[in-house]
Amino acid sequence: MKRWIGAASVVLMTFAAMPAQAADKVVLMLNWYVYGEHAPFYYGKAKGIYAAEGIELEIQEGRGSAATTQAVAAKTADFGYVDVPTMMRAAIKGAPVVATGVLLQTSPMSAMGFVDKNIKKPEDIKGKTVAITPADSMTQIWPLFLKKTGLKESDFKTVAGDGQTKLNAVINGQADLLLGYVMDQSMKIKDATGKDVYPIKFADYGINMVSSGIIANTDYVKANADLVRRFMSATTKAVEAAEKEPKAAAQSILDSNPKGGKIDTLTQGFELTIPLYRTAETKSKRPFQVTDQDMTETVNLLVEYGGLDAKAKENPKAFYTNDYLPKSGS
Repeated sequence: MKRWIGAASVVLMTFAAMPAQAADKVVLMLNWYVYGEHAPFYYGKAKGIYAAEGIELEIQEGRGSAATTQAVAAKTADFGYVDVPTMMRAAIKGAPVVATGVLLQTSPMSAMGFVDKNIKKPEDIKGKTVAITPADSMTQIWPLFLKKTGLKESDFKTVAGDGQTKLNAVINGQADLLLGYVMDQSMKIKDATGKDVYPIKFADYGINMVSSGIIANTDYVKANADLVRRFMSATTKAVEAAEKEPKAAAQSILDSNPKGGKIDTLTQGFELTIPLYRTAETKSKRPFQVTDQDMTETVNLLVEYGGLDAKAKENPKAFYTNDYLPKSGS
């Protein structure tokens, strides 16, 4: 009997001494320098949600959706968080990338100015000066917004410049509004001035198109199907957890990167992002569950206004997949 106990002890000791299976190292590259929209990724890492799926997550800041898409296509990043329409333009030209989940299903595109300017509807833009960045995604869709709202180019003045010049124009009073994202540029202006900004959202005037999502290299997805499922499961849970605790989620950005912004505007920026996660069709679904209809509408708009090659309309499903997302309740 003693011999049996001793043998069992050796087995147990040997088992305990065996190293745990190493977590898979995964690099997620963001679309830009960190801001409130990115809170769920940092929160998911801080709360151990990725670790629970056997993932050691590294989050890298980006330098634009196009650059992040290139990094994912070249496999220098495993996943990217990018503007999905930007990814589509690369994919139609042959880049081996696909969206494995579309998070922002309502467009954040807006025309925005200081609250004290009292510009709250399209009619109020008449006689004002609008700052734009030529050829960016918002400026490409701007003509459709004008068409939807009955505005004409002659109704207002336009000044052009790069992203920072556009911000400075509003901050310094050289422009009344700029074209920007409701949770991004508005928060940058508030950080710089302390003043609130009011966005006139394109989505409120019938412009239905998706925005940011997770992308991966198509070969990487095929070779790492289980890892992709675990990553999307963790990211879905991270988004759901962050939705319930916006300030804590925003704080996780600063815990990781103390120079990542100010807690108030990071929180507000994230809270402005949450309503963009779902459309009327997906309001009862978990995050990332985009519909075929919403994706088809996005492709059609991008072909007409956004410079996307017309052959994209032949197969909108080539740009995305919901196959790696967790099922309801899982």
